[in-house]
Amino acid sequence: MEAEKEAVCSFLLLIHQLPSPNPINNTSTNPESNTQIMTRNMRLKEEEEEEEEGGASPIIYGDVLELILSHVPLVDLAHACLVSDTWKHAVSSSLFHLNKLRPWLVVHTQTTRPPYLTSTHAYDPRSRLWLLVDKPPLRHVSPLRSSHSSLLYMLSPSKFSFSRDPLHVTWHHAQPPLVWRTDPIVAAIGSRIVIAGGSCDFEDDPLAVEIYDVESRSWDSCQSMPPNLKDSTASTWLSIAVNGRRMFLTEQTTCETYSFDPTTKIWNGPYELRPDPTVFFSAIGFAGDRMILVGLIGEAENLKNMKLWKINEEMMECEKVGEMPQLLLEKLKNGNSNLASIGVTMQGDFIYIHNTLGSEALLCCQFKIHDEIEWSIIENVIIINDQTRMGRLVFTCSDVGIHDVHNVLSSDNRRFSVKSVE
Repeated sequence: MEAEKEAVCSFLLLIHQLPSPNPINNTSTNPESNTQIMTRNMRLKEEEEEEEEGGASPIIYGDVLELILSHVPLVDLAHACLVSDTWKHAVSSSLFHLNKLRPWLVVHTQTTRPPYLTSTHAYDPRSRLWLLVDKPPLRHVSPLRSSHSSLLYMLSPSKFSFSRDPLHVTWHHAQPPLVWRTDPIVAAIGSRIVIAGGSCDFEDDPLAVEIYDVESRSWDSCQSMPPNLKDSTASTWLSIAVNGRRMFLTEQTTCETYSFDPTTKIWNGPYELRPDPTVFFSAIGFAGDRMILVGLIGEAENLKNMKLWKINEEMMECEKVGEMPQLLLEKLKNGNSNLASIGVTMQGDFIYIHNTLGSEALLCCQFKIHDEIEWSIIENVIIINDQTRMGRLVFTCSDVGIHDVHNVLSSDNRRFSVKSVE
């Protein structure tokens, strides 16, 4: 193990000596690309070492290289891919066979007053690293919000802006919906963005639903939300889950659930999803192809447990798949006697859970083979300082790959820096 660690450290030192995938100075007159420069330098170095060793090649390759790469953080593998085709293949093979990619938890911290300054941190469970994503300030037109784990957006009377890529490098800007409302449900379903409900001060219909078509860049009105939701149309009271075809919407305290098809523009329901009569708060989402309901058991002043159920989305029936260990439940409560609600983000086989009032720990639930569950604790390096306690925390969760890391590094004035290693 010590020899393996020494090899990884030497490898990381070599990687960090390589140029960035994108030079900060874009005005360079050097006709060679970064890839050409790195490849030529690596080959020259290898040739020199071969000569010194009497022709014996010191090149790391095959299973040994892939094993070393399996311990290297994803942000460093982005550099390694540019060394040569052999290394690029080794990186891909290592990610596929040895230490696979896992969804990142991305935490955006935003000040509560204009100009709404934002910082972004990301947790990579594959490498067990917290990273600070340094990037130019975004021109925020309104408070930042998230929806169903991966969608990040801002909505104001003059503009609707949203980002769907994993690390939110690219933003799309559109005209606002026809009906102005605050705190609506916002969901991305295929090439459509659905905005429903919210608080309306001047409009007659607080249940209004509009669909934005990303391809045609146009808005369309459709059937309003079910009347039963008229007293809880804001996203504060609702939880949503989205797959490629439909949006599911659950009232957090009653578990009353509806589904919406953006193609037919029709609502279906209600469905009674309260799997346990003692559930007082619920949140839904998709973990891979599983529709999951997370429920708090007992009362806000006397939390008994937290359980997970898998939902059959065709029959709308619940099957218990696990519950949180008591030690982790105490971590979630963070020393408080009350816990009225939680924040939940899901992607792939991972569910990230946090206390909406703030906590020094985040909890992670991972689905393993045969849907067995593994729980873990993630030290929260974001919430534990006074500055972030005074701001707004917005959570997203996405599958991040080499291409996404390259997108960040190839953008102007963007880079990663290690915040904390678990």
